[in-house]
Amino acid sequence: MSNPCIFLDRDGVINEDRPNYVYDLDHFVILEGVVEALKDLKGHGYHLVIVTNQSGVAQGLYTREDVGRCHDFLQQQCGHIIDHIYYSPWHPSVTESLTRKPRSLLFEKAIARFDIDPSRSWMIGDKERDLIPAKKLGIRTVLVGNGESAYADFFSNDLPSVKSLILSYD
Repeated sequence: MSNPCIFLDRDGVINEDRPNYVYDLDHFVILEGVVEALKDLKGHGYHLVIVTNQSGVAQGLYTREDVGRCHDFLQQQCGHIIDHIYYSPWHPSVTESLTRKPRSLLFEKAIARFDIDPSRSWMIGDKERDLIPAKKLGIRTVLVGNGESAYADFFSNDLPSVKSLILSYD
């Protein structure tokens, strides 16, 4: 039997988003209730996979090491329950990549690696480009925040609220 998964965008869903990127630990602020929500979802049998664009790397604004420090910190704060963090360091001004959302390659890698059943899985993002690849792959989608998207199956204020929605479908 294939596994259910919660796919998550990072900035704006897991941690505070900032106008000039989040790559310094001093600015990496995990949103209220996120750690508890992730632990609860993990406890209900979901794989947890983050899929994030980190285009500041390609633009020379920060390094892969900066991204790694933020991801290590996040894993520490969550008790290492996140199964994997995939990120695309590319930006269209530098190079095209199938890994950059709204493309789906990073989702496909996770599906293959963790034997994920897209029909039992969810993508939680704060921008339409987060949801597009999920919809193409048959994954249910939730847009958090105040945005609008034709690709969203559901809308919510934040990850803790989404957790309740997801668990009501179990």
